[in-house]
Amino acid sequence: MTASVTIGEFSRLTHLSVKTLHHYHDIELLAPAAIDPSSGYRRYEITQVPTAQLIRRLRELQMPLAQVREVIEAPDIATRDQALRLHLDQMERELIRTQEVVASLRSMLTLSPMELAVEYRFVPAFRAYAVTDRVHRDQIDVWCGTTFGRLGAIAGELGITATAGATYSDEFFTDDVGEVVAFLPVTPGQAPYEGVELVDLPAGFFAVTVHAGPFTDFDRTYGALGSHVAEHCAVAAGPIRELYVVGPGDTDDPTTYQTEICWPIQRIPTKG
Repeated sequence: MTASVTIGEFSRLTHLSVKTLHHYHDIELLAPAAIDPSSGYRRYEITQVPTAQLIRRLRELQMPLAQVREVIEAPDIATRDQALRLHLDQMERELIRTQEVVASLRSMLTLSPMELAVEYRFVPAFRAYAVTDRVHRDQIDVWCGTTFGRLGAIAGELGITATAGATYSDEFFTDDVGEVVAFLPVTPGQAPYEGVELVDLPAGFFAVTVHAGPFTDFDRTYGALGSHVAEHCAVAAGPIRELYVVGPGDTDDPTTYQTEICWPIQRIPTKG
């Protein structure tokens, strides 16, 4: 017969507080082995210690309780390990993101205000394969990865070498959710392709600068270009465009990314 202990003793064995054990019982994540019908006291079997310790470690890794349940209730080791790997991969991505933000903050503390080269450019109207969605800002990385992966595959299949890009509506910035159009320029007579739109993007004047490196400091380049436009140009209506000259589909090294940010303006300003 397996030995059992009180909830207080089980708390000491597992380093989970009594309050936490009560909560895990309430949500049916870790139920006691027995409950005294008269007193209501909970007792746990010592065979439950490894499960409790696993739960504790997963929560220390900030795994959501729903995912913890998937691990604990996995029907086999392979399913359990897959759930663990997915969470660890996510944590590694978040760690990289945190390191990039820390590096960006340090640079803001030590660098002088950003100076950038601005080019004024007229872009004729052009046809493109496109994917249009209403995207939340906190989902843009995932959306871009999927969408530009699809456009990149089409470009490879059809031998298209044009630089892909995207337009971002005002609402994307003001409301944290808005229309984003990922596009791949094609020739005027390009045939339709299943799964993407065939659209015509309008001509326009733009103030253009290059953001070099990872997207962590994107806001600094946006701020510098937008400030330049406000000071020297007449802003035109319409979405901002980004052109991914060198992006995630071209290299695994974010420090080599080259992104053109194109701010719509009414006309090319005169010198003087």
